[in-house]
Amino acid sequence: MTCDLANPIFTDEAKATVHMEADRWPHGAYCPHCGSLNVHKMAGKTQAGMFLCNDCREKFTVRTGSIFERSHIPLRKWLLATHLMAASKKGMSALQLSRMLGLPYKTAWFLCHRIRESMKPTGAAPLGGQNCVVEADETLFGGKKKNRAFAKKEPKKHTVLTLVERDGQSRSFHIANVKAKTLRETIVKVASRKSYLATDELASYEAIGKEFSGHGAVNHSADEYVRLGGFIHVNTAECRFSLMKRAVFGTHHSISEAHLPRYLAEWDFKWNTRNITDGERAALALKGAEGRRLTYHGPDRTTHA
Repeated sequence: MTCDLANPIFTDEAKATVHMEADRWPHGAYCPHCGSLNVHKMAGKTQAGMFLCNDCREKFTVRTGSIFERSHIPLRKWLLATHLMAASKKGMSALQLSRMLGLPYKTAWFLCHRIRESMKPTGAAPLGGQNCVVEADETLFGGKKKNRAFAKKEPKKHTVLTLVERDGQSRSFHIANVKAKTLRETIVKVASRKSYLATDELASYEAIGKEFSGHGAVNHSADEYVRLGGFIHVNTAECRFSLMKRAVFGTHHSISEAHLPRYLAEWDFKWNTRNITDGERAALALKGAEGRRLTYHGPDRTTHA
């Protein structure tokens, strides 16, 4: 399954709606309000695409209860945006999508964040396990003072911790600092303690490593990057950071602290689905759209893109 941009679901609203209904309800439509299967499709131009639940009497569409709810963006554009974001290894900027889809920038920006929300994992099992190696490493995101013409101080840095199972899944988190207590709160929740933990020489990892089946570290400050014949290293985590920073430098340029977790979710999603096609990756993102309606609350009203 490839990302075929000539597919009519990206240009025909009716076919896009049929595609979304078949994807969300492969065994028939059900009411997102009460879960009843006793529903029927309504007729007439004003009720096009709407269903009525015969039990709770609520109306709904394929958008209801998903990231698409209360959006005036055509479904065909939602589908195209999802496929473009899933197929773009280094990410797709909101400005680029704005130009390609003919949408206002603010609308495209909100659309991107809704799609990233659908890429977040749900009910994920712990990383690693017996006879598995989990690498843990941290990095900083943020600009440099020398790159700002009139900066009086260096931009704020954001610390990101990545845990990656060797030849497996990855999870990344925005954390406050690299103190042992802060790192432990995340690591012991995400990684199985039956795993072997591989880190760099940061002292904060020493006590945490004692809770795992084994712990090995490489000393980067001494130019040591691999030990024990290639068994102990954090090169996979470093690879993750390289891809993340290419997305920032080359596509997004700047990421705010408030929205960093969603970008991390997108990058983890792409890494964790690296062995499937772009089309299959987009289909997975669409599966995650249900139950994740996203709204922004302003000081005096709720804004819906």
